[in-house]
Amino acid sequence: MIFKSLRLHSYAYQSPEMFYTSDDIENELTELYDRAKLPKGRLELQTGIKRRGFWPKGTPPSSIASFAAEKILKNFPREKIDLLLHASVCRDFLEPATAAVVHSNLKLSSHCMISDLSNACLGVLSSIFMAGQMIETGAIKTALIVSGENAGPLLDQTISYLKNDPLMDRKKIKPFIASLTIGSAGVAILLTHESLAPNAPKILGGSTLTDSSSAHLCQGDGSTQGLMMETDSEALLKAGVKLSKDNWDKCKSILNWQTSDVDKIIPHQVGVAHRHAMLTELGLPLDRDFQTFELFGNTGSAALPLTLIKAAEANFFKPNDKVALLGIGSGLTSTMLGMEWNS
Repeated sequence: MIFKSLRLHSYAYQSPEMFYTSDDIENELTELYDRAKLPKGRLELQTGIKRRGFWPKGTPPSSIASFAAEKILKNFPREKIDLLLHASVCRDFLEPATAAVVHSNLKLSSHCMISDLSNACLGVLSSIFMAGQMIETGAIKTALIVSGENAGPLLDQTISYLKNDPLMDRKKIKPFIASLTIGSAGVAILLTHESLAPNAPKILGGSTLTDSSSAHLCQGDGSTQGLMMETDSEALLKAGVKLSKDNWDKCKSILNWQTSDVDKIIPHQVGVAHRHAMLTELGLPLDRDFQTFELFGNTGSAALPLTLIKAAEANFFKPNDKVALLGIGSGLTSTMLGMEWNS
């Protein structure tokens, strides 16, 4: 898909209020570590994640997403929002759409269409892809995409489960390690037609590929108030890197890019092993990406947009930089987008 008129008008994030360090988690699991003869420091060493955030108990995802969105709406008329998409893994409840609560919180107009668009860690990128097509065809002029991810319930339940299973050992703990890397954040991005933001960064287009044969490799089960997740991390990494390579080749063809054209890289934030494996397989340099997983963990659908925003804050981008957004989510699905940074 090629976009000719799609612009990233503005963006904002909401940082979590509290953090678990990797040391905090391992100290909670001291008895298990001793029994399984696991060395302390292993979690940070293997993942590169020093800490991951969480919100006070009872904080709904809609509030996290709304906090981020309000920062955008201070400078943009809320009555001009045509479409609101809530893209988190986390939701307030199954019905109605969490987007309805966000719509109410933000006091958006009645003509604003709303929906939840959940696609694991790809929710925001999937929303950009779909809302972008609506803007490109002229169906709408603006789309506000929000995500409010809260790792607190997953972290608490995983730690409790690991502590209270007397049969837990070195082998049985492996499917739960990924759950200990999940973090929290809120993000909001405003997409518009170029007529509303002619000098804003351009979203040029991209591609999506799906390998649903890998859907069983990472599955979360529970309610909106709690979640347990099991992940075959090694198989997921292998399948994810392969799918990413195939999609990167497709994306380059659509954008008419060569690998050497890429100036900056924003990949999904999983950890050091995933970063190295993906960039190496795609033939991309290891010194052109920006990372947030060290201080935020894997923040699900918020991870890639949060990293994009933090990179912009750090003046990582230069005018006319070609930027590759490399998304991957359990399912498995990969969505990749190309941008040109004009501001």
